Amino acid sequence: MKYFGTDGFRGEANVTLTAEHAFRIGRFLGNYFQDGRHRVRVVVGKDTRLSGYMYETALAAGLTASGADVYEIHVTTTPSISYLIRKEDFDFGIMITASHNPYTDNGIKVINEKGHKLEEEIEEKIEAYIDGEIPELPYATGENLGRCYDYTEGKEIYKEYLAGLVKHSFEGKKIALDMSNGSASRIAGKIFEKLGAEVHTTGDTPDGMNINRHCGSTHIGNLQELVKDTGADAGFAYDGDADRCIAVNEKGEVVTGDHIMYLCGVYLKEQGLLKDDMVVTTVMSNMGLYKAFDRAGIRYEQTAVGDKYVCASMMEHDYVLGGEQSGHVIFKEHAVTGDGILTSLMIMEAMLSKGKELSELTEDLKIYPQLLVNMRVKDKTAAREDEDVVQAAKEVEAALGDEGRLLLRESGTEPLIRVMVEAKTDALCKENVDRILDVLRAKGHEAAK
Repeated sequence: MKYFGTDGFRGEANVTLTAEHAFRIGRFLGNYFQDGRHRVRVVVGKDTRLSGYMYETALAAGLTASGADVYEIHVTTTPSISYLIRKEDFDFGIMITASHNPYTDNGIKVINEKGHKLEEEIEEKIEAYIDGEIPELPYATGENLGRCYDYTEGKEIYKEYLAGLVKHSFEGKKIALDMSNGSASRIAGKIFEKLGAEVHTTGDTPDGMNINRHCGSTHIGNLQELVKDTGADAGFAYDGDADRCIAVNEKGEVVTGDHIMYLCGVYLKEQGLLKDDMVVTTVMSNMGLYKAFDRAGIRYEQTAVGDKYVCASMMEHDYVLGGEQSGHVIFKEHAVTGDGILTSLMIMEAMLSKGKELSELTEDLKIYPQLLVNMRVKDKTAAREDEDVVQAAKEVEAALGDEGRLLLRESGTEPLIRVMVEAKTDALCKENVDRILDVLRAKGHEAAK
């Protein structure tokens, strides 16, 4: 794929992803979904990036020029788009976001009528149209032109849905939230307040340029401090588009996606709701998680990195829980995509139902030391397939044996090689990560800083 990666078309705003790209994506999709029997309806949302206005307008122009009606929800979360597509019978949806990336990046994520990421074969056709390999599409004319509608009510529908899933009152609970200056800023706090919690927030003043800047799920320190300062019972941090959640317990300790899958997996198993006692993970999950699952009698499956692979396995086998260490967690009974706000509510449900502190729910999970380093490279495929890099990886794996592991992979969205090592000590992690990085540098793969 030339433009689309594991999470849509992502790039630097007006450098590798331009307004023209957005217009042509809209033109293609508005035409592609026409069936001659009904007017195409598409819901469009965005996170808080400055460039979101440009892409929102360009997409709407392309879609309406092809005869589609556009329902603009404006700033919202990615999972809200997935939910509204299915509930309100939209033909598809588009979310304008670059997730956890800096504000200078943006992305166009297309979601199909089932609430899942768009099929690759359609993305390939979009790419061909962008590059002029498909004949120019006809414009709609006259009464067939599309319209734009303000659909901010969609956020209220989504908030009511999430709040309605909760069985326990949050009265008496003090909750800290880090909104990442992103999509959750307009939604998460309102839900927790509606459920009775005392809410303390940070990262909730988006200005178009501060999304993910030293805040949110990728910069958890702010939330840890807020939990300690307020004496919160728990804290939850989201990323830019709020499809992931990382938590902090009452002691100020980080609760990763692995912790969340463990505590929710155990809770659902105790409730008799964990189908086949199975949780779907990716190869990035910690060895400690699998050892804890073994002790709890929970089975697990590993997929490639990417929530779309987790989702595909869950849908194929009807499994109810899966996710990633990074905080993308899917609760299939309630959503078909990772949903950070939903995840935080499900953690609260487990805490309140069992009458335990968050730290108690994960005390049987012992995480192995893990070090992940991202190296920006000139050509990530060339770097990954370099014979000397491959040989170094084999040597590291042999040295670690059964007491650790190496994961060496390409980023799906950025020009990065990710080197991750788990071992018995932090020193062993660093030593073996450095072995791989040294070879990458020696072979000239590292990009200039």
